[in-house]
Amino acid sequence: MQYQMTLAAEVSYAGVGLHSGREVHIALKPAPEDTGLVFVRTDLPGRPEIRATAANVASTVRATTLEEDGAKVFTVEHLMSAFHAFQVDNCRIEMDAEEPPVADGSALVFLELMQKAGKQTLHAVRKEIVIDRVYRVDDLSEGRFVMILPYDGFRVTFTSINPHPLIGIQYGDFLISEEVYRKEIAPARTIAYEKEVEMLRQMGLGLGGTLENVIVYNDEGWMNSLRFEDELVRHKILDVIGDLRLAGIVRGHVIAAASGHALNAALAKKIMHV
Repeated sequence: MQYQMTLAAEVSYAGVGLHSGREVHIALKPAPEDTGLVFVRTDLPGRPEIRATAANVASTVRATTLEEDGAKVFTVEHLMSAFHAFQVDNCRIEMDAEEPPVADGSALVFLELMQKAGKQTLHAVRKEIVIDRVYRVDDLSEGRFVMILPYDGFRVTFTSINPHPLIGIQYGDFLISEEVYRKEIAPARTIAYEKEVEMLRQMGLGLGGTLENVIVYNDEGWMNSLRFEDELVRHKILDVIGDLRLAGIVRGHVIAAASGHALNAALAKKIMHV
């Protein structure tokens, strides 16, 4: 039997949002049992709360957006990924803007914040999502899919398919523990194609992106140094871990091919009430 966890202390961080470019201060605060993960928009009247749950996913364009009663937060997947790996059930996430800080484009800063805070065991039993059959979501038009099947642990197998010859097909398979996540997944950063950057900015996205927090490639090669040769697929694994945390703390084997936020969120909604 596993018991619910929260952080043992409050931790905070400041930076800019990847897409908004806005400065933001974030505080991760301990919360009582059965609270769940809850964003609090301290910059809005009444300090509205947005529960980090798959039912509240409002958009998956370039990032995962949550909305509840008209209040939104977006690009939550890196933070959610760290919560999944650190096995935290309950936390209040206070932010004075709509988007968490991008930090270095990975989940490592968030994981290190949580590890600094430590964990506190609560009295209530954890409501783990234990997969007992196969759940699958397909995008037949693009030949993409994500599925999850029973497994005694949490494992992610991901095949990334990119037409650019610099990247091509990348494959990753990891049995996720806190230690493996910290070493192999958390440091993997967001990746962008240089020709897409201007298009994103015309859409009002990527306004906080720099070579300090995004790996950028063009037709000549990488514009900054990689942490892993297969950093793209590792970041895709980071994202799917974060998106599935919106269903809960999951026990199962995720298998995906070229999946993105939309398919990940659809799978999270399917398994949410297992």
